Amino acid sequence: MVTWEFLLTSLVVVLLPGTGVIYTLAYGLGQGLRASIIAAFGCTLGIIPSAFAAIVGLSAILHTSAIVFQTVKFLGVIYLFYMAWGLYKDKGPLKLESQNKVLKPSKIIADGALLNALNPKLSLFFLAFLPQFTSNTMHAPIIELTLLAGVFMLMTFLVFVVYGGCAAYARDYVISKPNVMKWIKNSFAACFGLLGLRLALSGEK
Repeated sequence: MVTWEFLLTSLVVVLLPGTGVIYTLAYGLGQGLRASIIAAFGCTLGIIPSAFAAIVGLSAILHTSAIVFQTVKFLGVIYLFYMAWGLYKDKGPLKLESQNKVLKPSKIIADGALLNALNPKLSLFFLAFLPQFTSNTMHAPIIELTLLAGVFMLMTFLVFVVYGGCAAYARDYVISKPNVMKWIKNSFAACFGLLGLRLALSGEK
């Protein structure tokens, strides 16, 4: 059931900077509020595969099959490095634009969803996280777990929108300062690269 403990714990987890936060901030700074909201929506959609896997118990495969885990992790690492390179070279899905040119919403959503969907740690997190907040006498565990996952996704979207909104608010200042814009672009590229490296060096479980 949805308790205050679950809400507070979820809020702490969502607030921690990760790929989704960086992705949303980049769009907020580079292309404005609308693009950041779309990015937040895409990142939230990327949670669905991991939540579904945890709910139906498919995440156990990631524990028992090193090949499956390493394959998903490898794809996630490659994608994070791709995002880092594209941002560093000032091209690709995270290009910072000083004009009002915005990428297609479908592209922003797809890239954001892939960032989370290709992170095997997310499904393992749900597998360990959600059961802690279920009632011992629940008669419909799938319904209760789905509700908890849905609340977590809603909180993720709302927090990411706030992050993106703050970034969009500072956008005019950033764009007017080319040196600041370049520093932020390189910082985001480095963050994606470090996240990819951290995922690559992470253990199997």
